[in-house]
Amino acid sequence: MLPSVSLLQQIGLAILLAVTVVWAASLARIARRTRFEVTSGPGPRPTLGAVPRQTGPAGPPSERVELSAAEREAFAGLVRQWDGRERH
Repeated sequence: MLPSVSLLQQIGLAILLAVTVVWAASLARIARRTRFEVTSGPGPRPTLGAVPRQTGPAGPPSERVELSAAEREAFAGLVRQWDGRERH
């Protein structure tokens, strides 16, 4: 045991080390299980069930906003400023 570290600190360090090892082992197990589930089988890769589709008939409708000529020019000016290619 370390003489300059109190017994309570040593116990806390041992608990922290044990929790870290359990966490790392659990994370590795979950990652390994997920990797094998995704790559197994000859079919297409499965999609995430919790994320809704963003396109197609099941997804939300597409949105489009028409800009006026002045708005397009203003946007182009902002893009030029952002790119650092502003010309006067």
